[in-house]
Amino acid sequence: MIWLGKKRGNLSDWTTQRWVQATGRRLVLSEYPWLDGPTGNTLGIGQDFFLNYARDQQLELITTGVRGLLPTFSLLEGNRDLHKVAPLLREFYERTSEFDLDAWSEWSSLFRPFGRALGLLFSRRLQQLNVPLSSLDSSKGMTSNVLPIRDPGFGTVVQTAWVRELRVTKNVLYAGSYSVCMIPEHPYPCIKVVFPLPNGNAIVLMKVEVHEDGSLSIQSIGDRFGEPGFYFVVHQGNGVIWARYVKAMKEEIRVYAGETEVGRADHLMVVGKSFSAPSLQNAATQIIWPRLKRQPRPFGFRSDYCTLIVMVCVLRSNWLVA
Repeated sequence: MIWLGKKRGNLSDWTTQRWVQATGRRLVLSEYPWLDGPTGNTLGIGQDFFLNYARDQQLELITTGVRGLLPTFSLLEGNRDLHKVAPLLREFYERTSEFDLDAWSEWSSLFRPFGRALGLLFSRRLQQLNVPLSSLDSSKGMTSNVLPIRDPGFGTVVQTAWVRELRVTKNVLYAGSYSVCMIPEHPYPCIKVVFPLPNGNAIVLMKVEVHEDGSLSIQSIGDRFGEPGFYFVVHQGNGVIWARYVKAMKEEIRVYAGETEVGRADHLMVVGKSFSAPSLQNAATQIIWPRLKRQPRPFGFRSDYCTLIVMVCVLRSNWLVA
């Protein structure tokens, strides 16, 4: 690894940022608030990122009580047929801290070296997005820490951090923040997920679709800047950012409630023109099957269980998408 100093960081990170500047848009952040979010430094992210972020921004981190990815599901009101969403799914988004998360994963043998390269170049060093490379990595499950971040001046939750760490490797699988926002080219509220990265972040903006069976889909699928999708953002300083819309990255998560308070979520992400491209779907497949169990309620309430089957991830060897 080539270190370029604390300001520029590692060569691979610095090169990715220059790619964003060369191919993206130079914007004034105050005019594009939907592209705002937590940014990392060049030393890494890790499980304590949001603790430090809240302190630096003079915000309050909520660590006790029932905590959800969304303070209330009603933030998504305006989306069609939202009343049809199964009650268990609403409960998951509003009471996420009551659920535990385990995972099982397996890489295609052909693309396991590619996964190891991503881990070596980016994920392990940054402690961000450490996707398990084998079932042993996730054999003892993972932690799931849901941390709403509150503005003490207004008393409102402005975003919620979700940090997950693999118990075996102690690597951070996921450190991201959840909120709801409006974007220029979509008429309804979207779910916004921000992954801090050195000198910027990756932002996934997901539109909502409700199905007749009560299941819920969130999709980062669009065609142009301002629509739902995946954005790389580099912060230049003085309120200026560079933003690159990555049209080729498409993602869909469909969550089902089930009939006996047992549900699942199917997660598909591809890099390519469409979800139906067979060459991409057959190129490399990563399957994570988390089993999401509701923790026992206190004072004699019965325990319930919810199973979450997440993530069929089809990737192509594009090292710029870290």
